[in-house]
Amino acid sequence: MKKKPPSSTSLIAHAYRPPAGFGSVQPAVHKASTVLFANTAALRSRTWKSKAGYTYGLHGTPTTFTLEERIATLEGGLDTLLVPSGLAAITLVDAALLRAGDELLIPDNAYGPGKELARNELAGWGIAHRFYDAMDPASLAAAITPKTRLVWLEAPGSVTMEFPDLPALVAAVRRHRGVLVAIDNTWGAGLAFGPFDVGADVSIQALTKYASGGADVLMGSVTTRDESLHQRLKATHMRMGWGVGANDAEAVLRGLPSIALRYEAQDRAGRALAAWWQARPEVVAVLHPALPGSPGHAHWAELCTQSAGLFSVVFDTRFSARQVDAFLDALKLFKLGYSWAGPVSLAVPYDLAVYRSRPPWPGTLVRFSMGLEAVGDLIEDCAQALAALA
Repeated sequence: MKKKPPSSTSLIAHAYRPPAGFGSVQPAVHKASTVLFANTAALRSRTWKSKAGYTYGLHGTPTTFTLEERIATLEGGLDTLLVPSGLAAITLVDAALLRAGDELLIPDNAYGPGKELARNELAGWGIAHRFYDAMDPASLAAAITPKTRLVWLEAPGSVTMEFPDLPALVAAVRRHRGVLVAIDNTWGAGLAFGPFDVGADVSIQALTKYASGGADVLMGSVTTRDESLHQRLKATHMRMGWGVGANDAEAVLRGLPSIALRYEAQDRAGRALAAWWQARPEVVAVLHPALPGSPGHAHWAELCTQSAGLFSVVFDTRFSARQVDAFLDALKLFKLGYSWAGPVSLAVPYDLAVYRSRPPWPGTLVRFSMGLEAVGDLIEDCAQALAALA
């Protein structure tokens, strides 16, 4: 007699349920768009506004809720939202907290794509913006108007690495009612300093960087301490349909336990290589917040004991951009690529005349991101590549 194959129904509605109580080091990965309810009462009583239950995969699963709670702890906050990238985190904050007629203030040395968002999409929505000098709290104080609703901070500045006086900047904002402070804390990663300790209302991170550590995932986070502010952000998060994949959340959860070890190792390597560059006659500036003489070092020292494995050098003007490119092309261990905090060391050239409205240094800037290679090997790599400058 021929065996009757099982019906699709018996496979879909199978009666087996694995026993509860399974424990493992890593959290389980829950993949779902549809979430099932035991009955209509459960369906009607649940809301996406709360973590008390699940409504739809886009609004959270056990995997994403677990990651949100751990990032909130890392940042010193109470609530976290996950988005597909660090730039999406900036976009969420701007979209949730600003309306037509409002004004946004951004540091001149902030992350470039965030500035482009203000120049294009936000401007098209009727939201004005202005840039201020992050190293001069008086510049920020003078820029605030009755229309200002949000001020961005970044520590240190993207690419040029100046570390601002964060408490003084926040104090300048607090003299005005109704103005919120958001900080890009990707560099600090929740380890170098506490974003809420310096007075920020919102902290964002590109979890792509240190939280992941593998250079293989894109994700961002938005963290707050105030429940009403969290709900404003969460409502926009829901309406814009932002979610992250379960496997991406798994990758960040897997990277988080080693974040402190990696941050410390890359900090140590970055300081060693930056100190080596300080002795080189080919450069006129080494920009690393933890090095005396670097812009804002005193502000860094007041708040931090650690520093990300990230710094920049400015080559002397006697070397053309083409010559600096030849140096970069001669590197063997350092790879050419954007982002940072992964296992592979990276180098990227920047034209400061394009990147900054008032470039503080002439010459070509190169940003170095430390990976996990032996620092002695990285120093040798830079030394051998310098021959290409000629």
